[in-house]
Amino acid sequence: MAAGGKYYMTPAGYAALRREFEDLVRVARPQLVQVVAWAASNGDRSENGDYIYGKKKLREMDRRIRYLTRRIEDAVVVDPAQRAQTDQVFFGARVTVVDVDDASLAETTWRIVGVDEADPGGGDINWLSPLAKALMKARIGDEVSFHTPSGVRRLEIVAISYD
Repeated sequence: MAAGGKYYMTPAGYAALRREFEDLVRVARPQLVQVVAWAASNGDRSENGDYIYGKKKLREMDRRIRYLTRRIEDAVVVDPAQRAQTDQVFFGARVTVVDVDDASLAETTWRIVGVDEADPGGGDINWLSPLAKALMKARIGDEVSFHTPSGVRRLEIVAISYD
């Protein structure tokens, strides 16, 4: 979480949260409420699996809706495409690096995104991660290091873009 309780995210990440929220509130929750109402009308609720499971799912869904509501309200949408051209790494940057200690590894590209958008397997790292923190404010040609479970890793920045 950012200082002051704000959550930085890209426009795509914000749109994804809004879509999920809208789907839960307008479609999924009303359907689940109907199922729970139907199950409740079947009689004894203490041994009614549909009712018990439905109420549990409803609590989980309401928890997710509250979470999404807070995230959306506190969101600070940062559009990397609107950023003035810079040669430094900031939120939203797409950064290509090479491993300084292992030349056999291919170039890797990471995009620095919000906490809820992170997908390391897809190349999106959250801006609070050790790698993103190491990359922040660095420039092309800079060497950065960060700690991993297998030890310190050193990377050289070879490209930076905002798209």
